[in-house]
Amino acid sequence: MQPLSRLASALTLSAVALLSLAAHAEETRYNQIALRAEVNQEIAHDLMHVTLYSEAQDSDPAALAAQISTTLNASIAQARKVKGVSVAMGSRHSYPVYSENQGGEKGPQISAWRERAELRLESADFASLSQLTGELLKDLKMGGMDFSIANATRKTHEDALLKDAVAAFKARAQLATDALGGSGYKLVSLSLNSGGFAPPMPMRMHAMKGAAMMEAAVTPEIEAGTSQVTINADGVIEVQMP
Repeated sequence: MQPLSRLASALTLSAVALLSLAAHAEETRYNQIALRAEVNQEIAHDLMHVTLYSEAQDSDPAALAAQISTTLNASIAQARKVKGVSVAMGSRHSYPVYSENQGGEKGPQISAWRERAELRLESADFASLSQLTGELLKDLKMGGMDFSIANATRKTHEDALLKDAVAAFKARAQLATDALGGSGYKLVSLSLNSGGFAPPMPMRMHAMKGAAMMEAAVTPEIEAGTSQVTINADGVIEVQMP
């Protein structure tokens, strides 16, 4: 009878263990609510980006490349003299220009080459970069202008918003607890995520030629605009009932 007694004891212990696990699993899910709180703020752009380019056409690709390089080198040297302006080369490419079939030859023929090279400028000093841009438009053309937020500025505002997001989540958790008639709540999990900044909208300036802008002798007013940063607080609470 001892083997049967031991078997019965083992079965009893197994049943108790299963009931304990089931009770524990049910307890961890008891009155749990998933919540989200969101805070956001409009942040002023503090970086200005300008893209200028040189474009020309010539039947001799080597002469064309030399012409573009000479123009860019002179512009880079001028831009480097302005304090607080960073200078970088952008894309540069050339492509053939085809003409119609002449002289009985088959297919279109290359009649010339066209090349375009970009110069990219960045600065937190909008006035200086705007004035420099106007000066460089004597030899270059405007490719685009946009604004963004510096990394240090973004981090400072995100850190401040993290505290606001936690406070907003706590307020929402308390509101849910009160609505359920609970006596309090326990925080099960919480994650904080940045929604990031909306990408800056580029300002295209194709209508006004460089010479016309210089003749106007007026630096255009700069309105950098803002982007919105968002911090989301996603979490789960467990409401304690009286």
